[in-house]
Amino acid sequence: MNKFIFSVIGKDRPGIIAAVTKVLFENDFNIEDVSQTILQSEFSGVFIVTGPEAMGQDDLVKALENGTQHLELHFQVREIEGKPSDWASCACEPFVLTTRGPDRKGLVAAMTAVLAIHNVNVTQLKAVFRGGDEPGRNTMIYEVDIPLDVDLDKLRTALQAKAAELNLKMSMQHKNIFEAINRI
Repeated sequence: MNKFIFSVIGKDRPGIIAAVTKVLFENDFNIEDVSQTILQSEFSGVFIVTGPEAMGQDDLVKALENGTQHLELHFQVREIEGKPSDWASCACEPFVLTTRGPDRKGLVAAMTAVLAIHNVNVTQLKAVFRGGDEPGRNTMIYEVDIPLDVDLDKLRTALQAKAAELNLKMSMQHKNIFEAINRI
């Protein structure tokens, strides 16, 4: 089996996922992982798929482009080889970090720099910036994996200091607590 990761972007509209997954099904591909979202008016999706040995990277690109031509989508495909990254089996705990505050350039870069210094991996990021100084209009939600050997107090202190410097309100909770509190 060949394994690929590919991204697809284009103007959002109904039928994109149906068209892409139809191409995959018709070419005997199995979807192993997928993440999809709408950013403003743009569709964005990332798929990890496995398929027949006879189907190479160029073949997959051609099949995706031909099968979705009417949607004017753009694809980037790369073959995945080798073992999973070390982070796939990280001895980590999942946390959710949220920030709110005035919009300005560099917010994501500043907060993720603190996370990187502490060897924290960002697994999901949702940032919604609507401009202005109203904190509720500018929110970032980071899902992160924190290694068990990281000092949580030092990490929290460093994040709070950076958030204060950026005029952000910051919260960090274990993912289980976050989900229990925010359950609908």
